[in-house]
Amino acid sequence: MTPEDSLRSLSLDYLNLLINGQAFSDVTFSVEGRLVHAHRCILAARSLFFRKFFCGPDAPEPSSAGPSSSSSRTAFGATGRPAPGVGVIPVNSVGYEVFLLVLQFLYSGHASIVPQKHEPRPNCGERGCWHTHCTSAIDLALDTLAASCSFGVEQLALLTQKQLEVMVEKASIEDVMKVLVASRKQELPQLWNTCSHLVAKSGLPPEILSKHLPIEVVSKIEEIRLKSSVSRRSLISSHHHHPHDLAAATDLEDQKIRRMRRALDSSDVELVKLMVMGEGLNLDEALALHYAVENCSREVVKALLELGAADVNFLAGPAGKTPLHVAAEMVSPDMVSVLLDHHADPTARTIDGITPLDVLRTLTTDFLFKGAIPGLAHVEPNKLRLCLELVQSAAMVISREEENASSSSGGAAAINYPTMSSGNIQIDTRMVYLNLGATGPSQIGSRVENDNTSPCTQGEAILNRQGSQSPMDPSMYHHSREY
Repeated sequence: MTPEDSLRSLSLDYLNLLINGQAFSDVTFSVEGRLVHAHRCILAARSLFFRKFFCGPDAPEPSSAGPSSSSSRTAFGATGRPAPGVGVIPVNSVGYEVFLLVLQFLYSGHASIVPQKHEPRPNCGERGCWHTHCTSAIDLALDTLAASCSFGVEQLALLTQKQLEVMVEKASIEDVMKVLVASRKQELPQLWNTCSHLVAKSGLPPEILSKHLPIEVVSKIEEIRLKSSVSRRSLISSHHHHPHDLAAATDLEDQKIRRMRRALDSSDVELVKLMVMGEGLNLDEALALHYAVENCSREVVKALLELGAADVNFLAGPAGKTPLHVAAEMVSPDMVSVLLDHHADPTARTIDGITPLDVLRTLTTDFLFKGAIPGLAHVEPNKLRLCLELVQSAAMVISREEENASSSSGGAAAINYPTMSSGNIQIDTRMVYLNLGATGPSQIGSRVENDNTSPCTQGEAILNRQGSQSPMDPSMYHHSREY
C-alpha cells in the first residue's frame, strides 16, 4: 500500500466515524433542529477555534462562536470547561449543510463545496442544473467561506476561495458582485482582484453598480476601468509598429461581434451578457442595439436594454444615427415604443442635424405625394401614423419639460432643442389622418395637446390603444440605413 493509499484510508475511517460514530461521540450540536454528533478530540486537534472552545481558559464569546449563551450554560460546568455528556450545543451562526461541510473537512481533509448535480436547490429553478456556477452554488460557497473563516479552518477557506474564483468566471454579474462584497469583508485580495475586474468589464454604469455595491467599491471599480482604458490606448499605440498584432486584435474583435450577432439572432441575450461580463464586449462599439432593432424582435431589444450596458442614444457610424433613427426609418411602432420606454431621445440629431421626427415627417411626405414607390414598399399607413404619434408625443413631453425648467430658472436656462409648437404637431397630425384613412383627426391632436405623461409610459399606452401591430419582415425594408 502506497503512502497515498494509507492517507486515503485514514481519511475515510475518520469520515465514517463522523457519519456512523454516534456511539463513540462525546459532544452533540443542534443545527436547524437536527442533531450532529462529533468528537471533541478530533475537532480540537484540527481547529484552533474548537480547541479554545473546549479546552481554553478563555472560551470565545457566544455571539462570535456560534453557540448561544444558553448553550454555554447547558454544556459547560462551573469551571468554564465542557462537562462530558451534559447538554446539547446549539449552533445558530451557520446552516446544517454548511456545518456538516466544515466537519467533513475537519475529519477527512476533503469536502465537496459544489452541490450534487441535478439536485433541487433553493434559488435555482432550472431543472437538471449542474450547479457549477448558479446562484445556489455561489450562495453555498459563500456560506462555506464565512463558516470556515469563523471556525478558523484556513485550509477550507483557501479551498473555497479557489472554487469561487472558478465559479465567478461564468456566474451572473449579480452573483459576481455578491462575491466581491464577501471578498472585501473577508479581506481576500486574490478573490477581490478577480471579481473587481469582472465587474469592471461588465460595462454597467456607476449608477447601477451603486445600487448593489458600497460607494467606495464603486470608486475602486471606476479606477480599474480608468487604468484599463489607459493601458488599452497605450497598447493600441504600440501596435502601430506591429501591423500583424493589430490585425490579430481587429480580427478578434470581429469574431466577438459575429458571435454577439448570432446570439442576438437566436434571442440568447444571456450569452451576450456573459460576453460583456467575461470578454469585455462593448455593446455600443459593436452596435448591438442598432443591430437588434433592425434584425431582432421587440423582446430581444427590451432584454438588451435592460442589461444596462448599452447607450440607447449612442450615435453610430459616419451618419451618427441612434437606434431610434433606425426604428423610425423602419416604420416599426414596436421598436419605437420600446426605445422610448427606455428613455430614447426623440430630439437626438445625426451629423446632418436630422431627428427621428424628421425621418418620419419625410417618410410621410414621400408616401403621401409619391405613393407606393419601390423605395417605400415597406411603409404601412397605420404603422407610419402610429410611429409619428409616438415620437411626436415624446418630443412634446421633452419640450414641455424644457419650458418648465426655463421658466423656473427665470428664463436663464438655454433650451438645447427647438421648441415643438402645438400648431406644427396639429398640421402633421391632420395631414397624416386625412390622407392615410383615419376618421378622427382631432383625436390625436387633443391627446398630444393634453399629454403630460412621460415618453416612458405613453409608448405602451398608445400601442395598447391602437392594438398589436404585426412584426415587420426586415427583407421588405429597402430604405438606406447606413450607420
